[in-house]
Amino acid sequence: MRDPISNLITNLKNGSAAKKDAVAVPHSNFTESVVEALSRKGYVKPGVKKGKKVQKTLEVGLIYVNGKARINDVKRLSKPSKRLYKGYSEIFPVKQGYGSTFVSTPKGILSDDEVRKQKVGGEILFQIW
Repeated sequence: MRDPISNLITNLKNGSAAKKDAVAVPHSNFTESVVEALSRKGYVKPGVKKGKKVQKTLEVGLIYVNGKARINDVKRLSKPSKRLYKGYSEIFPVKQGYGSTFVSTPKGILSDDEVRKQKVGGEILFQIW
């Protein structure tokens, strides 16, 4: 797998569309920190590690509000072929505040609100709403 973030967000989007309770994604420290950031914003439940060594997965619980999925759509912005970096002042609210942008910073994976509050920029990973 060349792009674990695209794999993660695609699994989350497809799992939400299929009304699944949880999805399993390959575990890495990076995907675990992205799931932790998503759970802080209320898009998913915290991930649970399953399996050992090579077959380790991260089971992520999906959240539904009144029968509707919390994740409607996801857009990958920075790709392995074209990285996208921005300063905190260049990161704006998504869908008039109904969505979030997630950024890889020196302080970890942060949402757009946290980036503006801590005044730190980084690589724009994806937008979710």
